[in-house]
Amino acid sequence: MLLAVIVGCEIGFWVLLVAGLVARYPLRRPRLGAALLVCVPLVDLVLLGAAAMDLRRGATADATHGLAAVYLGFSVAFGHSMIRWADQRFAHRFAGGPPPVKPPRYGWARARHEWREWGKALLGWAVACALLAAAIVVVGDAERTRELANWIRTLTVALLIWLVAFPVWETIFPRRPRS
Repeated sequence: MLLAVIVGCEIGFWVLLVAGLVARYPLRRPRLGAALLVCVPLVDLVLLGAAAMDLRRGATADATHGLAAVYLGFSVAFGHSMIRWADQRFAHRFAGGPPPVKPPRYGWARARHEWREWGKALLGWAVACALLAAAIVVVGDAERTRELANWIRTLTVALLIWLVAFPVWETIFPRRPRS
């Protein structure tokens, strides 16, 4: 059940985003577009409510509860930049806007970009872990929430791998253009 809500929220995110951008640019209805884009975060509230209700009803936390927390955390951290990414492309395609900004490919600019992206991941990790920890405390039963604690460990390992594989690597060994 909760997995269906997660999938529905992901679909809802993209439907509201595309509908908002279509209203803003091809239909030239900026107020309607803005209203639809403002509704995008409401999808996260639906998912938060569904996961909380499921746990409050006595469900044992499983992978879907952890996935819901991760989805929410990373939606908070990366949602704005994803909307900006899509907006740049729609503005360029339908409103004669400038070409979309591409991330830097080389040198220190690339390293700074990777650190900025990792900072967003750190924010997503913090929000997800806070939601997972809150669920563990609210449920108050270690047996029912063991899976949530496992998610915290898994997310931490993933965040550390991201740290080493991208920003640290790009800082120590920055890419250089081919000559």
